[in-house]
Amino acid sequence: MTALPGDGKLIAWTVDDGSNSEVVRLYAEFAQQTGTRLTFFLNGSCPAWTEHADLLKPLVASGQIQLGNHTFSHADLTSLSDDDVVSELQRNHDFIVDTYGVDPRPFYRPPYGYRDHRTDKLAASIGYTTPVLWYGSISDSGLITEQQVVDFATQWFLPEHIVIGHLNFLPVTNVFPQLHRLITDRGLTTVTLNDVFTH
Repeated sequence: MTALPGDGKLIAWTVDDGSNSEVVRLYAEFAQQTGTRLTFFLNGSCPAWTEHADLLKPLVASGQIQLGNHTFSHADLTSLSDDDVVSELQRNHDFIVDTYGVDPRPFYRPPYGYRDHRTDKLAASIGYTTPVLWYGSISDSGLITEQQVVDFATQWFLPEHIVIGHLNFLPVTNVFPQLHRLITDRGLTTVTLNDVFTH
């Protein structure tokens, strides 16, 4: 899956990883303040998801923030044995269920977008039947400038796109007002994957 179906004005803003605890907190506060709906593909090995569980739980419980499985330790699934592919996804699944009380199935995002028939089949064997990729990126898995974040968002925040960002570096958090304005000015509505596919 790389895009949303139909020809409406929806956008799925999805955000991965969580290596920077401050970024996770600021994204959650941004969601709280603006009502923006987000899907977080988290790695349970990152302390941020435990540290900010109390802040996130109400947003997750209400459905405003959806949690998806991104493996426990951000592993390239295609490089792992069958048992280790299942273990990476299952361990992260258990972490999400135990910490947040929600079942993230069927959505998972393979780290780096690396997947093949074998990994898809193994993921599906434990209920992860829908690998989620993207149709546009704000390209902040590494450190880029605030202006670059805005430029990539301007390029990719478009109707029916699934856009990927990351919870790793602070520049994006400094341009939340510009990103929110971009969505508003373009008449877009932020949705989670559950909003579109399970209701």
